Amino acid sequence: MTSKTLLATMILMAGAASAASAQTATQTVTFQVDAINQIAFTGSPSLVVNTATAGANPSAATASANWAVTTNQTGAKITASIGSAMPAGVTLSVNLGAPAGATSAGAQALSTTAVDLVTGITKVAQGSLGVTYSLSATAAAGVVASTSRTVTYTVTGGV
Repeated sequence: MTSKTLLATMILMAGAASAASAQTATQTVTFQVDAINQIAFTGSPSLVVNTATAGANPSAATASANWAVTTNQTGAKITASIGSAMPAGVTLSVNLGAPAGATSAGAQALSTTAVDLVTGITKVAQGSLGVTYSLSATAAAGVVASTSRTVTYTVTGGV
C-alpha cells in the first residue's frame, strides 16, 4: 500500500468514525408573556389660585408634569380619582396627553369616583407624555389653606 493510499484510507475511516458518533436530542421549552400594564408619573405639580379680574371668578392655575405607560394589551385605559372630595367651590382637573393610537378625554374634573382619561391604548411603551393639572375656584370657595390631594391613576388592560 502506498503512502497516498494509506492516507486516503485513514481519512475515510476518520470521517466514518465521526459520522457514526453524531447524536441529536430535543427539548420542549414552555413560555408565556403575561399581561403588562404599567404607569408612572414624574414631577411635583403645585397649584396656587391667586389672581382674578374684577367681576369674575379667580383665574385658574395650571401646572405640568410627565407620565409614561407600557401595556402589551389591546384597548387598555387610564382612569383617575382622588381620595377625598375637593373643598366646596374648588375643582382639580387633569388632562393626560395620549400615547400613539390612543384617545385623550381632555381635561376631566377629579372626584372620589374614577373618571376615564385615556382610552384605546394598545400595545405601546411610551414615555415623556404630558399631563396638565388645573385648579379653579369660585369666589364662594373663600380662602383655602394649602392642602393636597393624592391622585390615583389606574391602567386597566383590555384583552
